[in-house]
Amino acid sequence: MSRQKMARFAENAKRDNVIEPGKEIIENIKGNWHERCFKNSNDITVELACGRGEYTIGMARIFPEKNFIGVDLKGDRIWKGSGIALEEGLTNAAFLRVHILELLNYFEPGELSDIWITFPDPRPKDRDEKRRITHPRFLDLYKALIRPGGNVFFKTDNTGLFEYTLEVLKDRNDIEDLVYTFDLYHSELKPECYDIRTRYEQKFNELGHDIKYMRFKFKS
Repeated sequence: MSRQKMARFAENAKRDNVIEPGKEIIENIKGNWHERCFKNSNDITVELACGRGEYTIGMARIFPEKNFIGVDLKGDRIWKGSGIALEEGLTNAAFLRVHILELLNYFEPGELSDIWITFPDPRPKDRDEKRRITHPRFLDLYKALIRPGGNVFFKTDNTGLFEYTLEVLKDRNDIEDLVYTFDLYHSELKPECYDIRTRYEQKFNELGHDIKYMRFKFKS
């Protein structure tokens, strides 16, 4: 491990807005995010595979009346977003360093109001299908975590992953209010994304990739 990563991990260990294994708070955070982390009863939105947390930070700025949690396993990525949140005094932004498949250990069913999935690894190889973040086993997890009427938002530059996700959703009988576009920047859906752009989004758009976007709900 590089010295830079070690230094960032050490900083994360001291930050109150980073919830990670080894900290006492993580042992009983499930069902207690309002009391133990945010000190309010506002809605909680999660950004999955958040990387540097561009959406977590961007939405926390726009919606101070809501709470946002970026989830990622990479501590050196979370370090960036958590640092910006501290610098800007964004007390409604926090970061959870765990694997997505472990989320039911840290949230009660129905504890989340909305879920954002922003530019995840597309996992294009067939043998990695179960690792795709929109595979049915992940969708079942999201359904358990999100409250009735909550939205799942998904953005990607990867056409293969987007088409795969549409197929998975259309094969299910518990999806409603599905809307999508293969070209977000020329779509009437664009305002829903608040013009927040991740580092990957900016990179791939400059390379000429159209940005794909969808929104859907699980039937109650």
